[in-house]
Amino acid sequence: MKNLIIASTSTLHGGEYLEYLLPEIENHFANCSSIIFIPYARPGGMSHDDYTSRVKTAFTKINKTVKGLHEFENPIEGIENAEGIFTGGGNTFLLVTQLYKNNVMETLKKVIENGVPYLGSSAGSNITGISMQTTNDMPIIYPPKFETLGAIPFNLNPHYLDADLQSKHMGETRETRIKEFHAFNSTPVLGLREGSWLDVKGKKIILKGTLTARLFLQHQTPEEINPETDLSFLGN
Repeated sequence: MKNLIIASTSTLHGGEYLEYLLPEIENHFANCSSIIFIPYARPGGMSHDDYTSRVKTAFTKINKTVKGLHEFENPIEGIENAEGIFTGGGNTFLLVTQLYKNNVMETLKKVIENGVPYLGSSAGSNITGISMQTTNDMPIIYPPKFETLGAIPFNLNPHYLDADLQSKHMGETRETRIKEFHAFNSTPVLGLREGSWLDVKGKKIILKGTLTARLFLQHQTPEEINPETDLSFLGN
């Protein structure tokens, strides 16, 4: 049975890394003594070691040990033997490229399907969708393909921002960009605002947090989805 927490962001304004999610994470990884961290997205170009160190600091607060996937001579075995897995944020293009380069995308998909607890934030959440095509990230590197884990039957847009009606900015809004995606693709897209997350248990996909999420369906008016809504209907 699939068991995922898919978060829009790792850090809320004024808070520490993963602070707002720690109670959920502690429960999520209750049966795990150690976590495998996938640092491939490398926010700001930071090293794998430095990124892993940040995660280790956060997880010590819930008495979990962390080892970076980059530390394994055979990353496939690292994923296969993981008690729990966390993929952090950064650049989704880089993350997806590295997952394919290290031949772990299919293995990661398999262990998630088999019920290994998975936590994703930002880029690490993007890859739980059908494809990475609704990321906000710049294409700094070219992945072999855009297809990702398909752990949920739709795509995400983490860090979703509503248009500021008082702003004089004339560039495209997130909503405009997602509509551009739907000009060529039929995959549903969920705009996940910061502070919100999805709790996936088996076939149920429940929106958590205090904020609504914005759901985009091809050729339809976007709608707001309330917390505690089960989004599994998008797979029908």
